[in-house]
Amino acid sequence: MIDIHLIGIGTGNPDHLILAAIKAMNAADLILLPRKGEGKSDLIDLRRSICNAVLTGSTRVVEFDLPVRSATPPYIEAVNSWHDAIAATWAEQIATHLPSGGTLALLVWGDPSLYDSTLRIAERLSVNGMALRMHVVPGITSIQALTAAHAIPLNMLGAPVLITTGRRLREQGWPDAAETIVIMLDGTCAFQTLPPDGVSIWWGAYLGMPHETLISGVLADVGARIIEARATLRAQHGWIMDVYLMRKSDTRQAIGSTQTGRALCLNEWANPG
Repeated sequence: MIDIHLIGIGTGNPDHLILAAIKAMNAADLILLPRKGEGKSDLIDLRRSICNAVLTGSTRVVEFDLPVRSATPPYIEAVNSWHDAIAATWAEQIATHLPSGGTLALLVWGDPSLYDSTLRIAERLSVNGMALRMHVVPGITSIQALTAAHAIPLNMLGAPVLITTGRRLREQGWPDAAETIVIMLDGTCAFQTLPPDGVSIWWGAYLGMPHETLISGVLADVGARIIEARATLRAQHGWIMDVYLMRKSDTRQAIGSTQTGRALCLNEWANPG
């Protein structure tokens, strides 16, 4: 039997871990940490810092190279092939490090249920005929981190919220009957394809990390600033994680401010107190 715990770790700040996540990490026989290349070395550094901050027992931590997704369209076919390759890599690591079974933990950005494919990849997993049992520990999502950082409610009074992707926003425009939308997985600043009048935006990158950056305001006023900031940050760090919320007919909460960074640094995360 292999017990697999998919643990939501929020945005990489150990303070975002719930107690159940810390318990599951310490109860695991093995934690697998994916390496995504030199350009994204910060991501594994954050995972290492989390392990250093919370592990107190004999849990083994093993790093492995994550397969690279093909950039060749069609998108869905490329993603499915990539997921197959990741599942095969997991199976190889499990067979090597847990040949007789045990408990595995995988650390998932945000929450495993929200725009993350770890659960779908886990469904493809097969390890030498061993039985697999899945457990999920929820984590703070980038949406929660965004609204907390900007100190705004996610929804207006009694109103719904729609969560979608940058690709869909770019191809289909503002969703019908939606007042508040949250955009994830947007590599092209799809908001610039919208008529900006009457729209407010709250944008955040590297939420919860030392170089957290926030911009908010009326879209017509701050859209260009977000595009410039995103390009600059991506060039500086080699990667970027960002998310944003937009709302129609509500400019009262758009504070138009920019904040960069937090007092907490990675060394403090790794060495609490």
